[in-house]
Amino acid sequence: MDAIQLLISSALTFAATGLLSLLLRGLERPARVVSGLGGAAASVLAFLSALAAFVGDSASLELTGFSAFGRFVLAMDGLSAFMVGAISLLAFAASIYSIGYVHEYRGRGCGELGFFNNIFIAAMLMVVTVANAFYFLIFWELMTLASYFLVIFEQEKKESVSAGYLYFLIAHIGTALIMLSFFILYQQTGSFDFDSFRNAGLPLGIQSLIFLLAFFGFGAKAGIVPLHIWLPRAHPAAPSHVSALLSGVMIKTAIYGLIRLCVDILGAPLWWWGFVVLCFGGLSALLGIVYALDERDLKRLLAYSSVENVGIILMGVGVGMMGMSLQLPTLAVIGFLAALYHLLNHAMFKGLLFMGAGAVVYSAHTRNMNEMGGLARAMPWTSFVFLVGAVAISAIPPLNGFVSEWFVFQSLFIASSTELGVLRVFAPLFAVLLGLVGAMAAMTFVKAYGTTFTGQPRSVHARDAVEVPGSMLAGMGALAIAVTLLGLGAPWVTPFIGGVAAQVANVPTETLASGIQIFPGNEAQGVLSTPIIFLLHAGLLTFPLVAVFALGGHRAGQRVDADPWACGYGYQPQMGISATNFAQPMLAAFRPLYLLRTLAQKPLDGIASFAKRFGASLPAAEPVVERTVSQPIFAFVRTVGGWVQRMQMGDLRMYCLYIFIALAVLLIVIFK
Repeated sequence: MDAIQLLISSALTFAATGLLSLLLRGLERPARVVSGLGGAAASVLAFLSALAAFVGDSASLELTGFSAFGRFVLAMDGLSAFMVGAISLLAFAASIYSIGYVHEYRGRGCGELGFFNNIFIAAMLMVVTVANAFYFLIFWELMTLASYFLVIFEQEKKESVSAGYLYFLIAHIGTALIMLSFFILYQQTGSFDFDSFRNAGLPLGIQSLIFLLAFFGFGAKAGIVPLHIWLPRAHPAAPSHVSALLSGVMIKTAIYGLIRLCVDILGAPLWWWGFVVLCFGGLSALLGIVYALDERDLKRLLAYSSVENVGIILMGVGVGMMGMSLQLPTLAVIGFLAALYHLLNHAMFKGLLFMGAGAVVYSAHTRNMNEMGGLARAMPWTSFVFLVGAVAISAIPPLNGFVSEWFVFQSLFIASSTELGVLRVFAPLFAVLLGLVGAMAAMTFVKAYGTTFTGQPRSVHARDAVEVPGSMLAGMGALAIAVTLLGLGAPWVTPFIGGVAAQVANVPTETLASGIQIFPGNEAQGVLSTPIIFLLHAGLLTFPLVAVFALGGHRAGQRVDADPWACGYGYQPQMGISATNFAQPMLAAFRPLYLLRTLAQKPLDGIASFAKRFGASLPAAEPVVERTVSQPIFAFVRTVGGWVQRMQMGDLRMYCLYIFIALAVLLIVIFK
């Protein structure tokens, strides 16, 4: 079977097992096993299709029976194969994880959950492989609808329904902008085929209009600031394996769409396109991690962190686009390499972290980190894999986050040495900003891990927590292994992703395995030997263990557990550092980015006077962008929606008239 046949088999397997799960909704255990194991099998087929496309040449398939609606073409070039590989890896782990996790939803529609989940994954696979704008929009909408039903799955919770409504609204605003960009291309070419778009030869003004429509349209799905407001609401509302897919790969389909349309099809002819992407990426990275740092809700923290990481990916995309427009192939390739490597890495470690958060919620029944603590004793395996994800997302060697963020730094260093004055000024500033973002990310995940897993339990639920089922641990363990291999295996992974990056940049493939020139420095000083880096990274893992055994630490004497000293007061777990007060110094430092409101914190029993003196009232952050930008925009949209709602008369004849008018206008616009 070739790559396309394997891909179609995968999509059909997802659809069939999802439908079977729906039919078995009255038998919950068989339903979740069918959807989970079926999803895992379909993911393996999808991954094999990606490997087949990498090993062979680009593959395509055209079904002419759909010609009335445009040619239905599936195509797998390097970029599509890369995206299929990323989706399938995370989908495999999420499917295995779901077998145990969905037990939490017994009596609430396990069959329906499996159906929408598998349809959602199949739609994502089609989005990144279809080569016709009409069918791209069909599968894009199917992906959106399936994910919407997953977000509102817990319909008994008002916040889930509200989050779903907000997600649905912003997603369709973005879809409308994407449709406009495609219709402009159709008007100019008379076809919806991507190949026709590539050969259109459009004026630069029209290309720039298409770029702006596409950037903000796909940006709404990706969660760029200020269109991110839906993301920290919708992702936590969904079941945790779905949250992993939403943050890990769904928002990356928007990155794919941006690269496919603005880079592959239009060719990124103007340098300011890349600069716009770079600026919005930097803004999203900074604000995303600033807001994540103050979160008490573990899943909302991870969602805001996704805004940050999408920003980092866009920084790489922006540099790559500028490299293309300035005819600098090395800059273009290293920028796209950084973006694609971080896209894959983020899918792995963010999927792992969301699954870890789901395991915590499964066992401790709370998302509030102030009510956790001490879970490492009760959940040692979950604690370990979550720590792996936290180290990776903090860009600490030897795990994968370090490798891809280093490539982003490298792209900015190279950009700073170009002849374009804007880049010479701003590239170093963005490098500094990325360093700040990295430091704050490390602080954020020290807080997330420390307040969740270390210390003493701060609630009854945390005290009574137990380890999660084996299938959940297996799913998380698979991602922990992937995170480690993508870091230690960078010398072997980089050439594959570099080949995709070179294909995207439309330049000859440049081998990056033997060494990458580091800026600044001369050739003798500045060559990074990736095999040596592999050995150094492996040493970082083994040296502490060897040192402990060499010094006899494994034969240490009896350990004594005792309560910490509490200044003469009886120790209570609530006296320890919580998620709220951990962030206070940074909250004060970034005061302009927050609007502070004061929430009264109930004084601790027995130390009321102490609490009153030293902070019974703690400030909680309310993001200023949401208050001043996003909320007014959506208030306006709701007002306009109220006006439009008056057209809903309940008269079928009027609705037929509306359809006729809409079709007439559409035909006039397209065929004038």
